[in-house]
Amino acid sequence: MPVGVRLTTDIEYRPNRPNPYRARVRWFDPATKQRLSLSEGQADEDEAQEWLQSIIEAAEAGLSPSLATMKLAEYGNANMDLALRGLELKTLDPRGLALPDWETLVTLADALVAASHDGYRGWGEAVIFAACTAARIGEISGCRVGDIDTTQWIRTVRRQTAPAPGGLTDKGTKGKRARKVPIVEEIRALVVQLILSAGPHPGARLFTGPRGGRISTAVLRDATHWDDVVTKLGYEHLRRHDLRHTALTWFADAGVQVHVLRRIAGHGSLTTTQRYLHPDVPKITAAGAALSAHFNVLRAPRSLPSPIVMTR
Repeated sequence: MPVGVRLTTDIEYRPNRPNPYRARVRWFDPATKQRLSLSEGQADEDEAQEWLQSIIEAAEAGLSPSLATMKLAEYGNANMDLALRGLELKTLDPRGLALPDWETLVTLADALVAASHDGYRGWGEAVIFAACTAARIGEISGCRVGDIDTTQWIRTVRRQTAPAPGGLTDKGTKGKRARKVPIVEEIRALVVQLILSAGPHPGARLFTGPRGGRISTAVLRDATHWDDVVTKLGYEHLRRHDLRHTALTWFADAGVQVHVLRRIAGHGSLTTTQRYLHPDVPKITAAGAALSAHFNVLRAPRSLPSPIVMTR
C-alpha cells in the first residue's frame, strides 16, 4: 500500500438480498488520481466487519490498491506470496484466534470496562457471555429474559441485532434457525444478576448499552476502544467475532462431540465445525491402532468345525 493512502470503510444494509450487508472500502490512488473502491456482500454485520478488517490488514502488509481490486481467485493464483505476506498462520485457523484461558478473558473484560466511558460494566459482561456461549455480538444484543431457562441452564438463541434503515433492529438468527446453548456454571451468577436487573418481563433485554440501546459489534468496538485495549494486552489480532471462536474452541477442547458442537454453533456445515477440533496426535495414532486391531480381527482365521467320525 503506498505511503499516505488512507482507506475509508462503510457497511450498508440492503434488504431482500442473500447477503444484505455490503462492506465497502474506498481509497484515492495518487498515481491515477482516481477514487477507487472494493465491495463485497456478507450475510451479517460481523462477517462484513471481518471482511473489512482483512482488507485493512492486507493493505498494511503492502497490498497495493490495484491488486486489491482483482478477483480473489485471480489474486490468489497470481500473487499468493504477497497475499500471505505479514499474515500469521493463526488468521487461517479459528483455533488460533481464540483466547487461551478464563483468566485472559476476565483480564480482557476488565480492561475494556476500564477503557470505556464511566467504566460501564455491561461491556465486560457482554464479552464474557459471548466467549462462554459462542454467541455473535448481534445475538448478545438479541438475548431476552425469556430466552434463558434457569432450570436447565440453557439459552435459546432466537434473534440477533443487525443494522437496518433507520438504525439497529432485531431479526432472526443467521440461517433462520433457533438453537440451544448451555450456560456454564462460571457465568450463572452473572446471568441471574442480569435477569434481576432487566426485570421479570420475558421480552426485557439482558445486554444493552449504558443508555439502554442495542449493541452491535461496531458499538462495542468504539465504546471500549477495543483496538487499543487488545493491542496493549498483546492480542492485536483479536476481533469481537473471535469471542465466538474462543467459546467453540473451548467446547471442542473440553471433549464436546462434533455433532453436538455443530448444534451449539449453529453451523450449516459439519466441515466448518471440524475446524475447531484439536489435532491431538496421540488420539490420531490411537485411532490408527484401533483400526489395525479391527483389521486383525477380520483377518483372523475362523475355527473349523470338528471332523465328523463315520461309524459303521
